[in-house]
Amino acid sequence: MHGTFIWHELMTPDPAAAKAFYGPLLGWEPTDMEMEGFTYTTFAVPGFPSGVAGMMALTEDMKGQGIPPNWTGYIAVDDVDKTAAEYESNGGAIHRPPEDIPGIGRFAVVADPQGAVVCLMTPKMPDGETGSWPTPGSTGTVGWNELMAGDWEKVWDFYAGRFGWEKDMAVDMGDLGTYQTFKLGERGIGGMMNKTPEMPMPYWGFFFIVPAIDSAIDRMKSLGGQLMFGPHEVPGGAWIAACQDPQGAYFNLTAAKK
Repeated sequence: MHGTFIWHELMTPDPAAAKAFYGPLLGWEPTDMEMEGFTYTTFAVPGFPSGVAGMMALTEDMKGQGIPPNWTGYIAVDDVDKTAAEYESNGGAIHRPPEDIPGIGRFAVVADPQGAVVCLMTPKMPDGETGSWPTPGSTGTVGWNELMAGDWEKVWDFYAGRFGWEKDMAVDMGDLGTYQTFKLGERGIGGMMNKTPEMPMPYWGFFFIVPAIDSAIDRMKSLGGQLMFGPHEVPGGAWIAACQDPQGAYFNLTAAKK
């Protein structure tokens, strides 16, 4: 699993409203879990109770630090402590040191040398739970992970060294430069390109799979979200749309057909 995105997590100021938005939009079934001092919500697609994403409330401390509503990705690693240390020793930063989540795994929050934040996790795999997640490409899952980098060419070796990613197809985006896709083994999992000047900092964005892009956009708007860009066809025939949820978190929709 090393180098695979295994979880995606929403930090939001209004979890109840977010459940009412993402549930109908993506077909997710929410389950609240009471943790020590806070509630954590998992989102599952029908038939796979293990969940595909999670959600928790932005704390007042987070808001005070200027952290906006956001989606974050978790990358599986064999050894969280080792990979977090490698982040730091290679010009990145550790925002939250490695710690255990009882029964779940060990995680850390890190940033690459250009400031893009992700979480690292070594999950705890209970016996019998292998195969309990949807097949990659299933509706309601994240189908693509995208880095908007300060300079993707400069940060590429950093990611390849940590996670074993390999370059896949490169797409000429004209004035926007090259869009470099990457894979782990034989499976394409994401892409990276340079962010535009109006984007305040590098970040990771995520694409949720829907059956058809137009109907999903209509549903998203009816639930109070905003269409920021698209729908737009990308190489390979997929369609994408950049969106913002009612609480201000950015996300993307993708479908194999329009």
